[in-house]
Amino acid sequence: MGKKFLIVAVVVGVAVLFVSAGLYAGTEVKDLIPMNNKAYKKHEESIYTFKHKIHMTEYAEKYPDLYQLGCGECHHEQTEDKKKSIPLKDLKEGDEVKNCIECHKIAAYIATKERKKKKLKKKDVIRDYHANAVHANCSICHRKYNKKMKLKSKDKGYAPTKAKCKACHPKKK
Repeated sequence: MGKKFLIVAVVVGVAVLFVSAGLYAGTEVKDLIPMNNKAYKKHEESIYTFKHKIHMTEYAEKYPDLYQLGCGECHHEQTEDKKKSIPLKDLKEGDEVKNCIECHKIAAYIATKERKKKKLKKKDVIRDYHANAVHANCSICHRKYNKKMKLKSKDKGYAPTKAKCKACHPKKK
């Protein structure tokens, strides 16, 4: 009886160590993230690969005023009433984060003309439509950067915004 109990206790102890180590480790943060969400039946544009590491290290160190919220510049969650977005500024590398599609559930993009024709508010489209949310998230920061650096769309080093689609989505081959 004592020997069986000792064996079970050791097995349980080892299992607890593995589980707690896994929880502590969090998630691996990939450097290159293809923006190829499986929620889309078909991608109309070529797939952009987001360079996560360069944004969270090199750019954040070079331009700290543009990264005052740390990871919260990109990563956020909604209030319960879904009317506001709250930056997750206390995130650390390896913390769990939701995929954008988990909250911005409609796998589509609505262009401005279509949005106006349907009489939809811009903030509602960004809240609901995945591609609009992702584009808005990038564009906000890129516009701040371009303004800070006094860059125009034809200038070298210009951070692409929605106005320059081909910068992120070159023609498919």
